[in-house]
Amino acid sequence: MKERAPRNRTISLSSEDRERYGSRLLSLTDSAELDTILNRTIHQNMLAVLDYLPTNFADLIFVDPPYNLSKQFNGRTFAARSLDAYEEWLEGWLPQMTRLLKPNGSLYLCGDWRSSAAIQRAAQRHFIVRNRITWEREKGRGAKSNWKNAAEDIWFCTLSDEYVFNVDEVKLSRRVRAPYTDEDGVPKDWQDTHNGRFRRTHPSNLWTDVTVPFWSMPENTDHPTQKPEKLLAKVILASTYSDAVVFDPFLGSGTTSVVAKKLGRRYVGIEIERDFCCLAEKRLELAVESPTIQGYEEGVFWERNSKTEKNSLSAKQRANNSYSKQSQLFEPQ
Repeated sequence: MKERAPRNRTISLSSEDRERYGSRLLSLTDSAELDTILNRTIHQNMLAVLDYLPTNFADLIFVDPPYNLSKQFNGRTFAARSLDAYEEWLEGWLPQMTRLLKPNGSLYLCGDWRSSAAIQRAAQRHFIVRNRITWEREKGRGAKSNWKNAAEDIWFCTLSDEYVFNVDEVKLSRRVRAPYTDEDGVPKDWQDTHNGRFRRTHPSNLWTDVTVPFWSMPENTDHPTQKPEKLLAKVILASTYSDAVVFDPFLGSGTTSVVAKKLGRRYVGIEIERDFCCLAEKRLELAVESPTIQGYEEGVFWERNSKTEKNSLSAKQRANNSYSKQSQLFEPQ
């Protein structure tokens, strides 16, 4: 285990962890029923296991595949391909997602600007592409001879015109810059609190309130491309109801499964790296003790670095209570 600074909260694995959590991992050799894979981490190559999964089992599929970049980690080497070759690779597995997704389900597909054309072409062959979300990655020092690459994209897709989108679940609480009032001085669509003036706004396809995990955050791991829990919370709350099944075929360190659990959903994840599978299992266990999601409190998403004061409810409590609170403007905690 790496030596960590005293304030470093990165989740890591001991040899005992590897043995303990490794014993929980699932491997499939034949077609499986939903009960077999539900709330499990599958340690296999995704391409080898898709045919074993049940038809139409997922309400939501979140796909964060390897980006088309040359990189090395955990002894594996990834070489950048031509745009056409990357599109061909996507076509090798993306069509199978249509079998696994429910007819009214949604799929979110991650990528970056280098591969956006290939992703768009592949996705629209098999799905209705409804939007492209761009989220700000504020991490990194910048570039000397180019614009700093500070954003990634997520394509929001469905199989049909019948799909779930809970707009009230994903409104953002923003600080009011221009506090308009009516003739009687009553605030227009905002609330004046002892912590400041805030308004709940409709979600857009530009997300600037998400923080990439780093060493002082309790969700952080050594995974090189870990997605923030807050990002997954937006996707899961927008596109599923309580008890839905969320599937991630490139699970990584387990963020999708962890957030699904925290929000009262069920999950299935596939990951080829055993250590990342074990990290996912460890994080799922920790989620029972600490079910909070940074930046999301009492059914409200807050702008990045918003300071709060009250103790937050658990994420599952928030998910259960949020429908009854959607008409309220919440004071920041």
